[in-house]
Amino acid sequence: MRRSQVWRLPYKARLRITGRSVGGSFLQVQRRFLLTQSYARGPSEPPLFDQTVGEHFANIVSKYGDRTAVISRHQAQRLTYEELDRKSNSLARGLAAGGLLKGDRVAVSLGNSIEYAIVTYALFKLGAVLVPLNPSFNISQVVAALSHLDASHLIMSTEVNLPRRQPRSTLPLLQQIIPDLLSSKLESQVLPSLKKIILVTNDDGRVDTASFKCTTPFSSISSDFAQDAVPLPPQGLSPHDVVNIQFTSGTTSMPKAACLTHRSILNNGVQIGDRMLLTPDDIVCCPPPLFHCFGSILGYMATATHGSAIVFPAESFNAIATLKAVQEEKCTALYGVPTMFVEELDLLEEGKVPYEGFQYLRTGIAAGSSIPAELMKKLHKTLNLTELTICYGMTETSPVSAMTTTNDPIEKRISSVGRLMPHVEAKVVDPRDGSKILPVDTKGELVVSGYLVMKEYWGAPERTAEVMVKDDEGKIWMHTGDEATMSPDGYISITGRIKDLIIRGGENIHPLEIENCLFAHPSVSSVSVVGVPDERYGEAVAAFVVPREEAENKITVDEIKDWVRNKLSNHLVHVALPLLLCSRVEVSIRCERWLH
Repeated sequence: MRRSQVWRLPYKARLRITGRSVGGSFLQVQRRFLLTQSYARGPSEPPLFDQTVGEHFANIVSKYGDRTAVISRHQAQRLTYEELDRKSNSLARGLAAGGLLKGDRVAVSLGNSIEYAIVTYALFKLGAVLVPLNPSFNISQVVAALSHLDASHLIMSTEVNLPRRQPRSTLPLLQQIIPDLLSSKLESQVLPSLKKIILVTNDDGRVDTASFKCTTPFSSISSDFAQDAVPLPPQGLSPHDVVNIQFTSGTTSMPKAACLTHRSILNNGVQIGDRMLLTPDDIVCCPPPLFHCFGSILGYMATATHGSAIVFPAESFNAIATLKAVQEEKCTALYGVPTMFVEELDLLEEGKVPYEGFQYLRTGIAAGSSIPAELMKKLHKTLNLTELTICYGMTETSPVSAMTTTNDPIEKRISSVGRLMPHVEAKVVDPRDGSKILPVDTKGELVVSGYLVMKEYWGAPERTAEVMVKDDEGKIWMHTGDEATMSPDGYISITGRIKDLIIRGGENIHPLEIENCLFAHPSVSSVSVVGVPDERYGEAVAAFVVPREEAENKITVDEIKDWVRNKLSNHLVHVALPLLLCSRVEVSIRCERWLH
């Protein structure tokens, strides 16, 4: 590709953002370098950190040790960076003493909490691999995930607290993993690799675990002794070691486990914070879950690499708790998917939360799905989010590859996902010929390259090869499966999905997972699941079901809903709507009408 076709900022415009006056010159410079082909490179400055997460964190602690790092509102607890460092050191020592080794996979099924914050850095310091699990996973999903990775440890809470639901005991799940909880030896036929289950008590006494001899209380692993809180001896870690494995889709059959390294998630967190202009004075309210990249990297990694504070309003999303956290903690940033923001604005409009205490807000991140213009305007006016940023990415790219700046024009923050992050390349190619780069403003598949691309899908070389493709120069490109355009000034707009992934309220839903579940119903002959536009959630899921003619009883919508509820995790139950019972001919007709 000719140099004139590559949009790359001159050195002076690529200096590391340290103040809020950089954006203007950034825009002025980019206007002089317009693309003709849909290929761009992000800035080459600042240089990437060639460190482990733990090494970088030690530098942050030395600078900002007395500043607040984590605030867990629902637990009424907060930690400074020095306290977080000492507690994660102590936990790491306790885990190592119990047999945890570098490279061991540790599944973590917790809500947003102080414990999750401590566990994260304890595992990173040890070189063990953090494997976040959605707490709503049922037994088949948990077993599929842990079996796939041969996980040695499972850290889980005694109760699951999901949005708009009553607390649910995890005892039934535990009993299916370990039938004999009273035994002194942990034995699991469904998970033979499992060596230890660590329980975090969050049930206010509702679940009695005192007699469980084969599980380990979280509180017993670490100590308050000063000698246990000192830094660990060198663990022989490399920035290129895998330290985080994220599942990218439903795990009932063939899970995809993206392997991310110290280097990829550390630098991505740094760059995200830089784009938001985060400083140690910022207080970031983060309702998105830590089991998702949004909470763990866009949230926790971004704040922890800038000496900022992160606030967890509740274990899972709670709109009232979020607004109160912003008001009472004087938060300067707020994260969310459009669905979360809509619910928060509704509470304000209904008078359930007073219109006050938002004057400290300036920035935040909206991700998960596109944000409508009207919603953006309301967030500016009502919540003072005048510097709200938009970002794009995928789990396999650690995750953010493109992001707006805090002072991009509002029309750019509505119509695009911004420009490329530093040290990232992207191009829009013909979906039928990945070697053909398309002209600007032409729809095609977005592919990405750079430090942020995952190492592999765990245990799935063929699936890895499908999405990570080497070009003639040996450079690896991640095929996102997303349809996109690139403007002459380097802004990327996501126009659809080449894959048929459905995004509902920021949650990725794979139609095949729901279709497979419905196909298993004895009264279902055929089914098609598609995404349809929805004003509140961005997309809704529509299931078109063909009943079996020979079925003894006519299947009902309620029966199908109950089937999904019993077979899939809770976060999928309420999305399999609307359910339409129809004939084979009607399936294609109705799908066409819904989609067009």
